Amino acid sequence: MASPCGEGMALPEFREVPVLHNNYDAWDVEPASSLTVRLGLSFSNLSLLTRALTHRSFVNENADAIQDNERLEFLGDAVLDFIVGAWVYQRFPEMPEGDLTKMRSALVKNEQLAAFARTFDIGRALRLGRGEYSSGGHARDSLLGSAFEAIIGALYLDSGLGAVEAFIHPLLEGARESILNELHDPKSHLQEWAQSRKIGTPHYKTVSAIGPDHAKIFEMEVQIGDKVYGVGSGSSKQAAEHAAAQNALMNLNISG
Repeated sequence: MASPCGEGMALPEFREVPVLHNNYDAWDVEPASSLTVRLGLSFSNLSLLTRALTHRSFVNENADAIQDNERLEFLGDAVLDFIVGAWVYQRFPEMPEGDLTKMRSALVKNEQLAAFARTFDIGRALRLGRGEYSSGGHARDSLLGSAFEAIIGALYLDSGLGAVEAFIHPLLEGARESILNELHDPKSHLQEWAQSRKIGTPHYKTVSAIGPDHAKIFEMEVQIGDKVYGVGSGSSKQAAEHAAAQNALMNLNISG
């Protein structure tokens, strides 16, 4: 398979990056060599992975740290877009183009990449400046998602596209059902419809809650502006909202 980033890329710039030094051992930051065990990866050039874990705040505070992970993040983003797009295309041969786009976008959004990062506890290995670390940066979605992209970029440079595919495909398969449920959620569908027409955001209101606490049935209605578009019931508020949104889509003759 051809590289999505072109055949003329000059790799030496990345492969000759020196290993950066960890200046805050007291914070118990995990070395990149230990992280490879949880990732199940073998890097021939471990300095690439070290760089992928280095936030710019660390570079700002450490004179001997000369490169952060932002360029690797850029590369990883491009590689992920290609691999995830190809996986979605092959995994769902009957899915229309619009849904393919939504599926790919959901799988590469920052929140999902942060979830992948947490699977491997990548936060333990992030190299952050003192301020970023003390403010909880190692657990923040934005930093975790960016670090995951950077790791993908490092893996691509170190081992090629096939290694990235072998690493990412099981993660995509594990997230498949939740993403599909999210894409076919009638509440999301109704919200997209309302926003596309600029008529406001759907709001859900409890109409009634009947029965004992252990077997209560909720009835909800969904309103956009002052108009009720649908009603539904369920054993929880969430289920009733789901039913109300589905009823609204049916009333609007919109396929869910």
